[in-house]
Amino acid sequence: MKLLTVAIPCYNSQDYMEKCIDSLLIGGEDVEIIIVDDGSKDMTPEIADSYAKKHPEIVRAIHQENGGHGEAVNTGIRNAQGIFFKVVDSDDWVDAEAYQKILATLRELVGNGSQLDMLISNFVYEKEGAKHKKVMKYTSAIPKEKLFTWKDVRHFSKGQYILMHSVIYRTQLLRDCGLELPKHTFYVDNLFVYVPLPYVKNMYYLDVDFYRYYIGREDQSVNESVMIKRIDQQIKVNKIMVDSYDLWKLQDRKLRKYMFNYLEIITVVSTVMLIRSGTEENLEKKRELWNYIKQKDLRLFHHLRNGIMGGTMNLPGKGGRKISIAAYKISQKVVGFN
Repeated sequence: MKLLTVAIPCYNSQDYMEKCIDSLLIGGEDVEIIIVDDGSKDMTPEIADSYAKKHPEIVRAIHQENGGHGEAVNTGIRNAQGIFFKVVDSDDWVDAEAYQKILATLRELVGNGSQLDMLISNFVYEKEGAKHKKVMKYTSAIPKEKLFTWKDVRHFSKGQYILMHSVIYRTQLLRDCGLELPKHTFYVDNLFVYVPLPYVKNMYYLDVDFYRYYIGREDQSVNESVMIKRIDQQIKVNKIMVDSYDLWKLQDRKLRKYMFNYLEIITVVSTVMLIRSGTEENLEKKRELWNYIKQKDLRLFHHLRNGIMGGTMNLPGKGGRKISIAAYKISQKVVGFN
């Protein structure tokens, strides 16, 4: 059994996937790299096969009909042989020194019989043209370099969220929680993190800048104009998150608070993108989304609507929408996204 499986979803990734794969190969034979070619039309399949042929003990190439990022992740989970599971997107890469520390930590925890459900590390926004790279750290929120539970969590500030880039999950936990990401849908990385959380008991935080998250391609899914074009998929993910759990029934208070906050930020992102589009059609979709939440869970609706971010995003009229956009732009600068 491998220590860690890393799935790399690839769709027409020929121009950058080698940098990603090469950064992961240094993990050696403790690591299984699954390159999932999601129906690519360029040289991605050939590049994937060449790596599998050259490194048969480490790399596997799986080719499938196009199903989108979520289905590529599903394929990775179904085929993973590692104790732990990580997703690295094909235009991103990992830091070599941090990678070795993570593997050493996983080896130690497995060796002493500890049950680890989720390992958390930092990620770096590798934003094209930015002089200073924003690093997402969690030192103020959670203990570092020891096993801890939700009871040990201190406080996640606004914008300080555990994203797909931050996490390595125990593979069996992903299977046990029934995670199945929807096909042909962007922004499913939020579901990848959110859905397993109630199954997570034991966590470990390594304060290393492991994942390098590239932001700069015009066609990138987090590009604001692209997000607005794909807003129906963002709304779909948002609704799946609403439907996933009755958060009021979660027994652990800190887990419940974190999941409420996570759902709030995703709903705010959906809302502000609908406002940013400026179309009457999308303003109607904004009203429909909030009405969906209201019909699903009235308490949840009021909880989200009365929060600082939720309230700011729902100020009435054109003036209110201008304030919402201004608040969003401030958060962009603070967090460094988009």
